[in-house]
Order: sequence, then C-alpha cells, then structure tokens
Amino acid sequence: MALKKHHKWIIGSFTSLILIFMITISVFTYMLFIRQEVNYNSLNEKISDFKMETQSNINTLSDSVIKTKSDLETKLGIVQEEFSLLQASAGEDFSGIIEDSVLSVVTIKTDISQGTGFIIDEEGYVVTNYHVIQNANAATITTSNYENHAVSLVGYNSEFDLALLKISGIYEKLELGNSDGIQVGEKVIAIGNPLGLQFSVTQGIVSGVHRTGPNELSVYIQTDAALNPGNSGGPLININGKAIGINNFKVGGSESLGFALESKYIKEAVNDIYQEGTGENLI
Repeated sequence: MALKKHHKWIIGSFTSLILIFMITISVFTYMLFIRQEVNYNSLNEKISDFKMETQSNINTLSDSVIKTKSDLETKLGIVQEEFSLLQASAGEDFSGIIEDSVLSVVTIKTDISQGTGFIIDEEGYVVTNYHVIQNANAATITTSNYENHAVSLVGYNSEFDLALLKISGIYEKLELGNSDGIQVGEKVIAIGNPLGLQFSVTQGIVSGVHRTGPNELSVYIQTDAALNPGNSGGPLININGKAIGINNFKVGGSESLGFALESKYIKEAVNDIYQEGTGENLI
C-alpha cells in the first residue's frame, strides 16, 4: 500500500532527526577526543617539567651535599693539622714527626769520617755537609732500614759546606721548610748519628737566626739542640716536620751552641750544583 504524504513527511523528519543526532554525537565525540588529547599532552608536559624540576633539585641537592662534605673535610683537616701542631708544641710530642722524618735520614761513612745526611728527592738525592766526604776515597750510605748503598758525588759547594750525593732507588724525601719564617724560641729537633749512635734525636729551640759562620756569612740558625760529632749533615726539623736547616757545626768546648745552615741556602746551593749537569732545578 502506498504511503500517504503525511506519512512520508513523518518518516523523512524522523530520518533527518536521526542524522542530525548522529552528526551531533560525532561532533561531540570528536571534540571530546580533541579535548582529551589536549589534556593528555598538557599532562605529559607537566610531568616532563616536573621530572626536569625534580632532577634539577636532586642535582642541586647532590652538589650541595658534595660541597658540604668537602668543606667539612677541609675544616676537619685544618682542625686536625692545628691540633697536631698544638700537640707537638704544647706537649713536646715529636714522636709522629720523628717517625716520618727518620725515613729520610741516612748515615754516611767514609774511609776517614762519619756523618749524617738526608734525602731531598725521591730518586735518592742526598744532601750533607761537604766536610763529611771531603778528601774521602770511599763512602757508603746506610738508610733507615739499615741497608747499605754505594754513593756517588754529584757536586759540592764549599762556601756553604754542602755536598749533593746520589744513591740508587726510590725513597721518602724530607721537605725543606721556609727558613725566612723561623721564629726565635720555636721548638726543633736534630736527627743524626752522634758518636756513631745511628738515628739519634735531640730536641731544643731556635736560639737565634741569621748568625754569622766561619764563611763570614749570616746564614745560620743557632740552636740549643745537642749537636755532637756525627750530627754534621743531618736535618734540623720544625714542628711541621720540615727541614729548616742542615746541622753544620758547634762552638768547640761549649754547650748548647749548635749551628745549622738555613734551608733557603740549602735549596740555592743544591739547585746550583744540580744545574751544572742538567740545567734544571732539583728542588
């Protein structure tokens, strides 16, 4: 049966409504999808920014922790050093310094005399008084572990009564201190081999600086640390564990009048000797 006109209109209207509804639903769904996509991207950006900010904060915190640790270690090191110096100064406790320093001290025996020296470079360069080896035909160096070593003469400076020797091997060196900063009254120790008593230690103070010696030069430290035959060429060491002088002579017949060449002149003489063969400084 043929549809009447009003029936066709109703069906057409209903179909149109369905199409409009479907289009509206599609548009709404698309807009919802777009909005979710925008929100998703925005959320990802926020998460990414949050991660970057968190990592930056972690890096900053890590750097701060490292710096704090470094500052604490530095401050603790300074405190420990000051405490050690105070202990050595106030308590007259040189035991730790002696234990380290004696590793660099040597005994020198020749066919005519005996003395002391100390290692100033890891490769076995030894400094001593020139009069210890002067006119000798043979010499032997004994290190702190009581091993004997053949020795060669690198050179000497007779004005400062200084000689530079060499033995084979690698050793602990004794650092030279700054003799310009020496104060009268500061405590010192002398390590040497007085009267054949190897690696003996005596303690005293600096009694004077820039004293005039037999060479008419004002380059000597005066000390009341006991110096005897065999101490010549040994180090005069301060509470920092550095050699501020090389024990050279004492006034005959007197007590507590020993003299050591100041370390600045040791360095000057040693480098002059070493430069003659190499053109370079040794220390």
